[in-house]
Amino acid sequence: MKRTGTIIFLLFIVVAFLFGIRYLWLKDKQDPVVYDTEQASIQTIVRKTVATGSIVPKEEVLIKPNISGIIKEIYVEAGDNIKSGDLIAQIEVVPNVSSLTNAKNNIAAARTAVETAKLAFENQKSIYDRQKALFEKGVISANDFDGIQNSYNQAEQRVKQEQVNYTSAAQNYDIIKTGTTSGLGNAATTQIRSTITGMILDVPVKAGNQVIEANNFNDGTTVATLADVDKMIFEGKVDESEVGKIKEDLPLEITVGAIENKTFDATLDYIAPKGVAENGAIQFEIKGTLKKTDSTTFIRAGLSANASIILQKAEDVLAVKEAVVQYDPKTKKPFVEVEIGDQQFERRDIEMGVSNGIFVEVKSGITKDDKIKVWNQIKAPTGFGGRG
Repeated sequence: MKRTGTIIFLLFIVVAFLFGIRYLWLKDKQDPVVYDTEQASIQTIVRKTVATGSIVPKEEVLIKPNISGIIKEIYVEAGDNIKSGDLIAQIEVVPNVSSLTNAKNNIAAARTAVETAKLAFENQKSIYDRQKALFEKGVISANDFDGIQNSYNQAEQRVKQEQVNYTSAAQNYDIIKTGTTSGLGNAATTQIRSTITGMILDVPVKAGNQVIEANNFNDGTTVATLADVDKMIFEGKVDESEVGKIKEDLPLEITVGAIENKTFDATLDYIAPKGVAENGAIQFEIKGTLKKTDSTTFIRAGLSANASIILQKAEDVLAVKEAVVQYDPKTKKPFVEVEIGDQQFERRDIEMGVSNGIFVEVKSGITKDDKIKVWNQIKAPTGFGGRG
């Protein structure tokens, strides 16, 4: 019984040994693991961040009336190019009853003042004529006559002043009643004229609409919106995580959704010093002035746009994919493995530059002809599917 157990044990050892020999033989027949290689290439690498926003005019002017009334006629429409001083609309004044009554009373008072001044002048003229005759005969002295002449001159001046007051009261009455008066010409308050040269972006009123004048207590009704469409800016927002990476005067590449396959150059010239909370994140406003575009491309105000803010740019530099770069576990310095023989590699420390997340600039450590190990892309042995 004891001998049978020994024989079984020895047979088990022999079988195990034979299986081990077969396993090693099969393993030796498999192809070794093969690493793919890549070479560095010449690339233009741009590191950038993106801001969303829209294209708006650099300066937008709101045209408002300086008198209240009803729009009688509009002479322009959105899209028209006009010059400074061109007529935009005409207002028909609806006079205020109280103001009109006061103006009438002022005219009556001014007319009475003129008549009173004329009577006083006539009386003073009679005295002057008598005293002049006596002075010429030598009856009164020159000093006495000078006093009479001074009173005469004052009476004459008073008549002229009261006539001016009457004319002013009459003009004020006309302005209250009709919005204009004789002698105003282009300055008539019923005529709304452009204050700049540019394009009409919007005319939010129609004939028959009532408008309110702009004053210290009211912004007034906007009759038209104008802007110089040759001076456009990008206006957008960046997240607080990105605002620390940007600075003024950085170049922008603007893409407009409505204009395909075209980019516009701009310069970042404003970053808001204070952020605003939006949807749980702090956003900072930025503005960038677009460079003059060709005459064939018209960018409409309000179009949605994206701005690529170029943080760093390296043109025509030696670069490799970031996937082939390894980092020393102790020093954290970057290196690559360069092929020196058939599937034999050696470590090369490199100095990196600008990266866009896919390619990274290599300033030193390798050449364009070096074959670099793709360490994280191992090809399967041919015994399990063949080389890739």
